[in-house]
Amino acid sequence: QVQLVESGGGSVQAGGSLRLSCKVSGYTSRNYRGWFRRAPGKEREAVAGISTFGTSTYYADSVKGRFTVSRDNAENTVYLQMNSLKPEDTAMYYCAAARPNYLPPYPGNPSDYTYWGQGTQVTVSS
Repeated sequence: QVQLVESGGGSVQAGGSLRLSCKVSGYTSRNYRGWFRRAPGKEREAVAGISTFGTSTYYADSVKGRFTVSRDNAENTVYLQMNSLKPEDTAMYYCAAARPNYLPPYPGNPSDYTYWGQGTQVTVSS
């Protein structure tokens, strides 16, 4: 059974930092991983993505320069380091895994991902 479990969410003040983790079990590490978020009343949006060996990354314009995606394949875990957080970053954050050995042509497309986690809440206060 494939499981993606996010952790590391919480409440911080604007300007603060959080590090999200997404541990995957029951699935190969050889796949593209993405981070998405959904704020209340808004559509789900792509945040970041990373290829199997980290040679290709993707960031939404809204998080470039503030967020960093990384991974540890030995632990089958992907991370999202979030710095300089803003109130508009408040959302439920989800990680996702694509099918093996597939590089999404557009990592921000949710349809390119096969498995999803349950999410972890991030709340940024002003």
